[in-house]
Parts: sequence; C-alpha cells; structure tokens
Amino acid sequence: MRICLMGFGAVGQGVAKVVSQKKDYLLKNYGMDLKIVAVTDSSGAAISQEGLDPELLLKVKSESGKVSDYPEIGVKAIEGLDVLDKVEYDCLVEVTPTNIENGEPAKSLTIKAMKDKKDVVTSNKGHLALFFSELRDVSQENGVEFKFEASVGGAMPILNFAQETLPGNEIKSILGILNGTTNFILSRMTAEGSSYEHTLQESQQLGIAETDPTQDVEGIDAACKTVILANAILGIDCTLKDVQVTGISRITSEAIDLAKKDGYLIKLMAEVSPDSLNVSPRLVREDSPYAVDGTLNMATLKTDLADDVTVVGKGAGSIETASAILSDLVNIWKSKKL
Repeated sequence: MRICLMGFGAVGQGVAKVVSQKKDYLLKNYGMDLKIVAVTDSSGAAISQEGLDPELLLKVKSESGKVSDYPEIGVKAIEGLDVLDKVEYDCLVEVTPTNIENGEPAKSLTIKAMKDKKDVVTSNKGHLALFFSELRDVSQENGVEFKFEASVGGAMPILNFAQETLPGNEIKSILGILNGTTNFILSRMTAEGSSYEHTLQESQQLGIAETDPTQDVEGIDAACKTVILANAILGIDCTLKDVQVTGISRITSEAIDLAKKDGYLIKLMAEVSPDSLNVSPRLVREDSPYAVDGTLNMATLKTDLADDVTVVGKGAGSIETASAILSDLVNIWKSKKL
C-alpha cells in the first residue's frame, strides 16, 4: 500500500515512526508492504515513487524542520493538491492541523483524493465537524474508503469498535470524556487542590496543553468529536453549530472540593444522543466508569442488546494517534484483499 502523508507535525512524524517500526510485522502478518511515497509540510514536500525512508524523513525534519530538505528529491514550496497529482498512491493519510473555521486544507485534499478514486484516512477533526455529510457523500459516490478513527479519542477504540464489533446493536447514546487535556487539568485540580490557572500553566509546561488552549478548555475539541460520533455512529446529521458547549475555564478549586466531599468528581462530559448534543462539566461519582484520571479518554455506549459498553484509552500522543491511523490502513488493506 502506497500512502501519501499530508502534514508532518507530531501526528505525521508518529505515522513515520510507526511505519518504520511495524514494516516487517505488517508484511509478515498481512502481506502488506506499506510505503510512504510522499510527505508534505509547510516547506514543501518529499516525493519518491519507490518509497521514502521514514527514518531519514524524521532525521531531516529534526535537523532542518523542513521535509523539502530531504536529500536530492525534496521539493520546495509545492502545494499539497499539486503533490497529489505528482505521485501514484493508494491512500491519502491526511494529518494537517485542525481548522474549525473552514476545514481547510483538509477538506480540499480529502475531496480531491476521493474524486481521484483514492481511499482516505484522517486524524483531522475540522473538516469532519463542519462538512461530515458532504465528505461521506463524496466517498460513497466514488466508491472509496473513508476512515477517521484517530479523530476521536486518539488510541481509544470507538468508531471501528461500534461499527465492526457491535454491528448488530443499535447505539442509543454515548456519554464520555473526549478531551485528554481538560481531564488532566481537572484530575490535577482534584488531587492537588490547585487553581484552574495554576494547573493550566503546569499543563502547558508539561506540553499537555497548547500555548493557546482555547479549543481544549472551552470544549470546542470535544464538541468536534461529538459531531463525528453523532454522524458516524448514531446517524445524526449535524455540524459543530448544533452542539451546546460549556468549557472548564470557570471551574474553581472550591467547586471541586465541594463535589469531592459528597463523593463526586467534576469532568468535562460529552453527550451524544438524538435528544442532546452537549459538552459541559458534570458531576460523576468517584466509583463510576467516568472516574478516569490524567489524559485518558473514555466513553460508554448505551446499546439495545449489549447494555452499556465502556471503552478507555489514551486520548493523545503522536504514537497513540498513529496507532489508530495504522488500524484504519490495515482495515482498508484487509477489505481490499477480500
């Protein structure tokens, strides 16, 4: 399988590491020869029909910060859409930064690849949260696979789990913690009795919270994931504007202490159901499945046959996110072999 990797930030580099690490495993277990034939970042691209060396890609990126400095075959100042016309590939792996204003460049890259009859795997939430139904329709019209397990919960298996492991169940609703940064902040505030401002600063120093943490702490990231789950699992046609969102920036240490005295924790919860698309802080019992700490994500799927089914996993991290992308690639490969 030849992949075109759009974006070479933390997730893109995680994909390169996983491809390098798992190459022999994939060949032995699935007969899958996974090659990266093109990589882009803001500097340009590296393109090779024979396949790029993932370790050399990582070395070049580490030393110069530019994949266009890849020896001999680096290309400066080329747009991603043009790269898709310059190389033969089987699957676009789209991992550019999330854009919740207009979903670009992910939307244009995804649609072009689909119209060129290429499968698409993405970790990007922006274009999914804004244009889910349009992207799904284009993929179906062109008969290509469109997978996005990494867009919700990092390594926490939920989309493929619901669709492939629980296909006979009707999923009635989903309730869960879908943002690792806010869960880390609230967990630390609970354990240490520290203020929101102090804990946010600590999270930024540890590299868990972004320099601009708005999308995480104001609940926007979790709202994007709510939209993806609603469309993909419950079949609710919705976009980001349909989600009611309240973040955690007004949560005080006093409120957390009061909850703790009564045996409760405060968590940023996402609810997905036909009656409610909501992200907000809620009280959960200390002995409930929702009492996960740190950057963990979790979700409980309420089903008609299997009752409640809960999944837990690391919600962030380049390798963890890349593992979800690799799962999608393997599933596409297996479906093509049938």
